[in-house]
Amino acid sequence: MIRVVLPPPLRILAHTSAEISVEVHGPVTQRSVLDAVEHRYPMLRGTLRDQDTQRRRPLVRFFACEDDLSNEAPDTPLPAEVADGKEPLLIIGAIAGG
Repeated sequence: MIRVVLPPPLRILAHTSAEISVEVHGPVTQRSVLDAVEHRYPMLRGTLRDQDTQRRRPLVRFFACEDDLSNEAPDTPLPAEVADGKEPLLIIGAIAGG
């Protein structure tokens, strides 16, 4: 099981706690984890990535093992600690404004 930590607005939308677990079959990548999250929580479709282009939303960031993975290719394997369930994939809502 892959551990995923959601930001507060998405927790409310998904009616869940901060950390969720999803099952991924095959390589553990951003794409496969987000596919699993959207499958289990369909109300989150379109909130993390554009549904047409599959690109990350501008104010959504991905972190794991203290590294910013936001600009990694969607099919790049996530760190082994995430794939093994030892560390979560953190989804962070960036803050913008002046």
